[in-house]
Amino acid sequence: MGELIEVTDPSDPRLHDYSGLTDVELRKVREPAEGLFLAEGEKVIRRALAAGYPMRSTLLSPKWAQAMRPLIEEVDAPVYVGSEALLEAVTGFHVHRGALASMQRTPVSEAGAVLAAAKRVVVMEDIVNHTNLGAIFRSAAALGMDAAVLTPSCADPLYRRSVRVSMGTVFALPYARLDSWPGGLTTLAEHGFRTIALTPGPTAIDLRDLRFGPEDKVALLLGTEGDGLSDPALAAADMRVRIPMTAGVDSLNVAAAAAVACYAIAASG
Repeated sequence: MGELIEVTDPSDPRLHDYSGLTDVELRKVREPAEGLFLAEGEKVIRRALAAGYPMRSTLLSPKWAQAMRPLIEEVDAPVYVGSEALLEAVTGFHVHRGALASMQRTPVSEAGAVLAAAKRVVVMEDIVNHTNLGAIFRSAAALGMDAAVLTPSCADPLYRRSVRVSMGTVFALPYARLDSWPGGLTTLAEHGFRTIALTPGPTAIDLRDLRFGPEDKVALLLGTEGDGLSDPALAAADMRVRIPMTAGVDSLNVAAAAAVACYAIAASG
């Protein structure tokens, strides 16, 4: 069982993992360098543990210390308990779910290993918004994709906002980061994937016309927010598809478009 430790000083060095969570640029550098990430809320914390991430510690309000007692009894890590005001002073924001856990990162899988075990994957090119990244992971996991592949410049799936928006599905969906882009497309081809570029371009195939067999390997390419897929990615793709728009709307947010496309790919097979 984790030891219950009352904390009253926001500058307590034992709370270092939780400090300055609102400083995005600092956390993006610090968390990977220190080998940690933050999980917020009981459900997400449980999913991180179930995925095999070791817990470093938890930081809870008194109310949540009682509510999470069954989980606390399952882990061997210090449990820090402090007032809601202390949690806010340490983190820089009001912790609505009253529970944070510092988790130890594990090595990211090699792209080849992830692709070898998958038939439907989503490939994210330079998705830098953590909210969009988390939403794409959630949709991909819910709608039948087997894995996610990230280009080198994509945001960190284990950043707190990505984890929270995904509701912990970043732990359930295998993912890998490519070493180069668009050179990494050759890795997809070597594993037999047909690459499908999602674009609003008028010459692209209507997404509703897609047809794949259950054994076909399909990789859905999603481009960065605003600009969409790069010209080299579009040129290298085996097929371009579009979501038909009405009412004068030219495109969807990348996270919404990903959900539509993942559903269509799942339904096509």
